[in-house]
Formats: sequence, structure tokens, C-alpha cells
Amino acid sequence: MKAQLKPALAPKVQTMAPWYKHRWPWIVMSGPAIVVVAASFSGWLAFTRQDALVVDDYYKQGTAINQDLRRETAASAMGLNMNMVYLPQSRKLSGTLQSFGHPVTGAFHITLAHASDPARDIALAVTPDAAGHFEIAMIGFQPSWWKVTVESDSHQWRLNGGWKWPQDAAVDLVADLPPAD
Repeated sequence: MKAQLKPALAPKVQTMAPWYKHRWPWIVMSGPAIVVVAASFSGWLAFTRQDALVVDDYYKQGTAINQDLRRETAASAMGLNMNMVYLPQSRKLSGTLQSFGHPVTGAFHITLAHASDPARDIALAVTPDAAGHFEIAMIGFQPSWWKVTVESDSHQWRLNGGWKWPQDAAVDLVADLPPAD
């Protein structure tokens, strides 16, 4: 005679759900899956975008760098220095350009390149008075770090510097390269 177990004493058999119905395998697999998607996207970007750092004519770029240094050396030989200040009340840029303490009266260009947004770059054509002083309207000048370039109309000399306006009320650019021997 077989003994019958009471239902309360009968062992319970648990049925296991298949692996794909549990959340932990999906959580564990999501990390590598995200990496595969990100790597695929990075690869797509690399192959579909032009590499802007590579130039076709390295020799031409090298000679352009030497010309740039010649212009800065020419500014040093001329003893050029410039002092500029932005006057926010009148929205004008005011300053002087001097060579060995004497005013420079020839026309020149001032370029203020915005640190992060090329659309905000400002290019000014300047003609100083007989005392070397200039004052030019400059609307839209915003607080930022600006790369300042001053160069002659004939591109014979150039001064470079940086200006963090309004922290620095004025900017002084001095040609500091020693003249070439």
C-alpha cells in the first residue's frame, strides 16, 4: 500500500522561467551592446568626415609659417607697440600704435578673433590721425577671450596677443621677437 502524502507535506516543484524572461541577463548584456553601438557610431563618424588636420601641400604650409615669423620679426625691428581700450559707453575701440615711441600714421587692420565662435570675429580697418591715435565704432563687442592681430595694410608686419575683456580693461601689444641677424 502506498502512502499518500498530505498536500501540505508534498514537496513543491518550482518551474524555472527561460533565461530571456529574467532581467539580469539583459542588464549584463546591455553594457557590451551599448559599447558596440557607440563604436559603430564612432567608426561611421571617422569614415564619413573629412580629416581637417591633414594638408595636401606641406611645403607651402611651411613657407607660410616662415613668412608669418618674418612679419613678427619686422614688427620687432620697427619697435612696434599698441595700446587699445574698449569704451562700452560709446561702443568705440580707442588706441595708439607707436614705433620706438613715435606715432604710426599708416593704415592697418585689427582682427579680434573670438575664442570659440568664428561668427563673432571682428575685422576693423583703421586709419589713425597724425598723432597715431584712432577711435573706431565697434558694435557687438562681448565679454570673452579674444585673439588680437594687428597688421599693416601691406602685410609687412604683424602684432599678436590675447585680450580677456572686460577683466582686462586695456590691451598692450608689444613686438617682442628679437630682430633677425
